[in-house]
Amino acid sequence: MTAWADHRPPPGVVGRAVEHEQVSGLLSGAPLVTLTGAAGVGKSVLARAVLTEHTARHGGTVIRVGCWDGLAEGGLTEALLRAAGRADTACRDTARPLARQTADPRVSASPPGRAGSGAAGTPAGGTALAALAAHCRRQRAIVLLDDCDPVLTECARLVRRLLRADPSLRIVATARGPLGLAEERVVELAPLPVTLGEGIAGPAVELLAARTGSAAPELLVAVCQALEGSPLAIALAAHQLDRMSLPQLAAQVGTDGPLFYSGPAATVRHTSLHAAQAAGYALCSPTDRRVWARLSVLPGDFDPWLAGCVCTSSDVPAAAVDGALERLRTASVVERVREAGGAHEDTGAALPPRYRLPRAARDFGRTQLREAGEESAALRRFRQACAALAAEAQIAWQGPNQQVAVRLVEDEQANLDAALTRPPQDAEDALGALEIAVSLWFHWAACGFRREGRAHLDRLLLLSREDTALRARALWLAGYLAAQEHALAGAETLLDEAWTAAVMHADADGLARIAHAHAVLELYRGNTAAAVACLEEASRHHSRDPWFGPGPAHSWALLAIALAPLDPERAKAAAHRAWEVRHSDGDFWLYSTVLYAEALTESAHGKPTTALRACHEALVAKERVGDPLFIAGVRNMLADLRGTGRDGAASDADEETPWWQRGGPGVRARPFFSRLRAGS
Repeated sequence: MTAWADHRPPPGVVGRAVEHEQVSGLLSGAPLVTLTGAAGVGKSVLARAVLTEHTARHGGTVIRVGCWDGLAEGGLTEALLRAAGRADTACRDTARPLARQTADPRVSASPPGRAGSGAAGTPAGGTALAALAAHCRRQRAIVLLDDCDPVLTECARLVRRLLRADPSLRIVATARGPLGLAEERVVELAPLPVTLGEGIAGPAVELLAARTGSAAPELLVAVCQALEGSPLAIALAAHQLDRMSLPQLAAQVGTDGPLFYSGPAATVRHTSLHAAQAAGYALCSPTDRRVWARLSVLPGDFDPWLAGCVCTSSDVPAAAVDGALERLRTASVVERVREAGGAHEDTGAALPPRYRLPRAARDFGRTQLREAGEESAALRRFRQACAALAAEAQIAWQGPNQQVAVRLVEDEQANLDAALTRPPQDAEDALGALEIAVSLWFHWAACGFRREGRAHLDRLLLLSREDTALRARALWLAGYLAAQEHALAGAETLLDEAWTAAVMHADADGLARIAHAHAVLELYRGNTAAAVACLEEASRHHSRDPWFGPGPAHSWALLAIALAPLDPERAKAAAHRAWEVRHSDGDFWLYSTVLYAEALTESAHGKPTTALRACHEALVAKERVGDPLFIAGVRNMLADLRGTGRDGAASDADEETPWWQRGGPGVRARPFFSRLRAGS
């Protein structure tokens, strides 16, 4: 028999076989097992299921006290005694002193100096503990302290005293964070997996399907993904099917979110996600609440630096943000998705910790931010921080290791995308977004995301019409990307506008970059002589700003490619000059281009073995920073070279076709592809 305090049967549990086995195993040896996790993840459900099975197999009872929804006079201790059937007069009399000893001093009726002054060995405290311990031994009882969060300190004190009185006692606790005792063994519950592999539904889908019946699997998966596998969110969403169809639910849950969906629940705080989050929010300090709300503007995971940029203000000092992050993580509001320490396997760069605010907590925090009238300021700080991140990535790209820049952009992809796409609040904010797009020129132009870069620039240029040096750079970048994608008419128009702006701003660097972009256009048109003239003009320029755009070294490298089939000596000299004037030894973009020029030159003039070696090295260098168009072209060239016979004759008639025209003229009816983020 199980003596549940509320006399309700335990609910079913889905998708927790591993955690179920883990908790069951710990019950046999650990004095205290605590189940932790975010609001609505199913801590109480799993605890009750495990204890029901345990008592069915081994006998005994369970003494449960629910801590969240208020405790009667006498506090936690007397509630536990009452649940054990020991709430007679003597026990109440001895429980009250013990309750005062274990209660949190902040809510105790006694003076702060005396709140914890009683020892476990006092007559009253010792009698109550002895009585409860004796009862648990006789009944072979396991104590379940359910939902400890509002009285976490009191629970920890009571558990410590109980285990001192009887070390053989078994206690299970559920809370959003651990009790922090040495004897404690913590089992952390994560949201349910939505899928277990391609085409395999996970426990989250199983849970929703159990409530919806047969339905289109893709709709079930879409709903569960939008709800991030939260059991409570799935249950509440399923309840909405009384008033809408599953396709309508799938469409709605992905847009305005499920924060205010409601449904029947055993406790008030589980009737909606808003109520569940509000219960935890009420337990936070004012500083932690502000940090929680401000973090809600971050759409992806983040590091402490970005959190500090967004959260710091006059009422939240920068030094307080790290502590608030850790407290919110301990309370299962914030997830830590990467631990601090270690180094990136390719770059050797030290990795900071990264955090994430789950959707339910993020949606709740956003409502608090709006109600406080702080959303606009937080969004502005977010965009400014992203502008600083993009500038840092641009500098790293031109530094000794371009992979640091690539990794930084990959880590911050969701945040940078949001900063680029969220509607600006005013002209200054629009300029901030444009600055991000321009700083990420290498990401668009050199790493293969040309189409995305053009889309951002086309939209932001319409919002930032003031004639500034930043807009001039944006015009050049939009034209350069259009040229790379063979959108010749659009590129010409943009580069003409960029030329006018560069002249107005006396930007000699900009004029050299425009010449470089025009050379790309001429190469696509097959006008090698015009391309060579443009590149010679660009390569003669001495760049004053080496941090932005392809400089003279890249113009020399592209000149070597243009000359490769025509004049091997000049092509080799141009390639050599490109490497001589490089800005950094870690410029893999330049290095791969120079190697490709060498391979093209040797191949065009009867040296396939040397060309093959250079081509392979170019591929290795380029794969370190990306750009699938270039990589595909080099791989095609490698295949051609490997098929070349001993006599040096090519086995493929289009062996010398440049990589940007691979496939022959007229094949590309649409712009070149960019890397799909899902596959990068």
